[in-house]
Amino acid sequence: MSSKENAAIGQLLELLESRYAIRVLWALRDGHAQTFRLLQDSVGTITPNTLNTRIKNLRAAGLVDHGNEGYVVTTLGADLLKRLADLPAFATKWVATLAKKDI
Repeated sequence: MSSKENAAIGQLLELLESRYAIRVLWALRDGHAQTFRLLQDSVGTITPNTLNTRIKNLRAAGLVDHGNEGYVVTTLGADLLKRLADLPAFATKWVATLAKKDI
């Protein structure tokens, strides 16, 4: 992997490692617009201030935008979510593996 690719991955991971960033994207994965309040409910225990900061960061990164009906993922955000689509299957497999170790 080139240093340019490493830098790009580092930047993306830094953004996604921010508390609740992935949850905000995940809540918008179905493509339906969500108001601030609905998005806050979808994400869970996030405070309004933190949600506002995450939205601001994700908008600046070009992954989320605000339309007439609320917040939506952009084409770029949808592409990222598409690439993360295998995450639920992996998470299920991983949890099952951990459960076997606890026996």
